[in-house]
Amino acid sequence: MVSRRVRAIAALVLMGASIVLAAVVAVQTFPNGLTVFACLLLAVLAAWWGLLRRRLERALGVVAAGLLSAGAVVLVLLEGRPLLDALIVVGVGLSLAAAREAFVAHTEWPAAVPPTYPVLFYNPKSGGGKAERVNVADEARARGIEPIELHLGEDLELLVREAIAGGADAVGMAGGDGSQAVVAAIAAEHGLPYVCVPAGTRNHFALDLGVNRDDVVGALDAFTKGGERIVDLAEVNDRVFVNNVSLGVYAEAVQQASYRDAKLQTLAETVPAVLGPESEGFELSWVGPDDRHYRTSAVLLVSNDRYRLKRALGSGTRPRLDEGQLGIVVIGSHDAGENGSQHVEEWTAPSFEVQSDQIVAAGIDGEAVQLEPPLRFRARPAALRVRIAPQHPGASPSANVPAGALDAIRQLMRVALSRPHPAGRS
Repeated sequence: MVSRRVRAIAALVLMGASIVLAAVVAVQTFPNGLTVFACLLLAVLAAWWGLLRRRLERALGVVAAGLLSAGAVVLVLLEGRPLLDALIVVGVGLSLAAAREAFVAHTEWPAAVPPTYPVLFYNPKSGGGKAERVNVADEARARGIEPIELHLGEDLELLVREAIAGGADAVGMAGGDGSQAVVAAIAAEHGLPYVCVPAGTRNHFALDLGVNRDDVVGALDAFTKGGERIVDLAEVNDRVFVNNVSLGVYAEAVQQASYRDAKLQTLAETVPAVLGPESEGFELSWVGPDDRHYRTSAVLLVSNDRYRLKRALGSGTRPRLDEGQLGIVVIGSHDAGENGSQHVEEWTAPSFEVQSDQIVAAGIDGEAVQLEPPLRFRARPAALRVRIAPQHPGASPSANVPAGALDAIRQLMRVALSRPHPAGRS
């Protein structure tokens, strides 16, 4: 296995070479590089203008964005250095990939006593039938775990409670994040260990827990020989979630019957209905960390611990699941004085409340629901005992990633200059 030291050296060399090459190209092609940037910026603005509108105006915006993007490509080709530009892009991409691997954490959690009657619930259709493809039921039985299949129309919560009443002393779920939240909530309620088996489509909770999403069968080892860590849960109006609750554009799109089969198209059609000049103007309101009142109809995301955002490495994951805080992210907010902001605002809080004058569409761990306002969010610190298989990372991909670029470079240099270990994990 390639060591962290080699990965760190590769990341530094590739990034340095890419920066030098980019500087040389920028000097030799000035001012064409600025023209390319201007075309791309105008393309983004045209696309956004069209996205907020319907029919002919949307088509015009898309066409303008396409023409401007094509113009940027033509300018790059006229410079006569497309190969160098491609090398820069590839070099930066490879450098980021190597850096990401260099910062991968592997945490060994304290060994836990194996349960005497573990039960695994599995959804055979989740994730395109992932649990069925790997024969998760047979693999569970081979480890002394009782598998219980979730059939269409059955109440998962009732099945879990019946199993616990029958003596189950550890429970797990092989399915999507919505199902994970149901089982995790009941496990937390009874103080039982819980195992997350990544048999859903995205498996975001598994990723941030440190479960290898590509090793569905291996995740079952958490029942029999896993270490135990304590993580947080969160809730909205007494409903537990493990990842996040989305409000605004995405939540409205998820409500549509067409979303499952045409996600991007449905999302694009929802944007003008929510944000465009002809929108009905529903709004969500709250009190910000500065004690001022704000509102939005764009995007509001409340998560179980904060996400790492606006970073090249580890973006979209949660570095920790034990901070005991809600992560709150807002795009497109307005204060009481009508001052608008389109940039991303984020903060943390142990609780949060959202008001609205109508029923609120929400996506809870990716599932469409309707919530009665006010929406009361609350963090539940150290609520859940989670078992992790010993061969899995045991930590989020961003757990060890530095906060800024300079810190990342310093740490990469420290790893690159360190002495290699003769044995042990890389």
